[in-house]
Amino acid sequence: MEINQNMLRERAVKLPDITNNMWNKINQENKDLFDEYFESNAQLSLSTKKQYISGMKQFFWYINVRCKNKPMYEITKRDFIKYISFLTEHGLASKSIGFKKSSVSTLCNFIENIIMYDDTSGKYDNFRNFTRGMPKIPENQVYDKSLISEEEYNLMMSVLEEKENYLYMAWLATAYHVGARKAGIIQFKTEILDYDMVVDKNGNTQNYILSNVVREKGFGLDGSQKRYMINRDALKYMKLWVENRGFDNEYIFSHKIDGKIKLVSKQWANYLCHDILSPIICRRVTPHAFKANLISQKLIEGHDLKVVSKYIALHKDTAVTTKFYDLRSDDEEMNKLF
Repeated sequence: MEINQNMLRERAVKLPDITNNMWNKINQENKDLFDEYFESNAQLSLSTKKQYISGMKQFFWYINVRCKNKPMYEITKRDFIKYISFLTEHGLASKSIGFKKSSVSTLCNFIENIIMYDDTSGKYDNFRNFTRGMPKIPENQVYDKSLISEEEYNLMMSVLEEKENYLYMAWLATAYHVGARKAGIIQFKTEILDYDMVVDKNGNTQNYILSNVVREKGFGLDGSQKRYMINRDALKYMKLWVENRGFDNEYIFSHKIDGKIKLVSKQWANYLCHDILSPIICRRVTPHAFKANLISQKLIEGHDLKVVSKYIALHKDTAVTTKFYDLRSDDEEMNKLF
């Protein structure tokens, strides 16, 4: 079955992983800075640390190959602009380039704020964060983002129900109706199925519960502590899965593999979307699409952006919600212009 990938352009070829042999060729000064940075930043989340390690290693490998393996204190803004151009020409998405830029910028800030004050060699006396004042990275997209319709959702659910795959149904219903990220969904505890529906200040029972606290993206090992609104539709299928899974576990989204009970992984969610859900509706579906989908649907229904941003997207800044998660079409408004 051919699946519409909704691609606007070809995906970039993945940059090569920096092997131990490659890393051994990096300037020792730069490797020492790299090690000290991570030794001094134990508060980084595991996810952020992994991405920063990759970003910094890619940068230093570029410096090794293209800039004669300069030490950090000799690297110039001109060198960094060429690095960004290299990433752009390689075809990386603007978001990926931005994160790689950010990883190098944090290292530069570390040098300015910490290293320079204790450096007695004089090497860093004139060091400046060379990532500042850079030209804006042109935004691009690999995939065309479009809403998942109610018809498509119902089709996916009906196929899964026919196969009695209650775990998949529970995940899909949760992603579609709650809008949590895949890392948040797997943290929902079985105990929430016994939570009472929220009651407002006037004593009216609402159509949702608030989840247990989950760790989302944010500074430090604890990240940002969030509670999601979970409606009756999502709860219905969560309960269906728990009632049929045949074992007890603290977390809803756990399954039994080779006789061992395990929490489903973020990679499992990728598999579900890519290998199971996408073929059903014959177009590309990703875990992250569901968050944007719910946010957009609530805005289409006429709910206030600030309310949707605060309680559905769980963003402090509405600009983030609008920029990355609002998939509403402007076609109708555009047609009114003339």
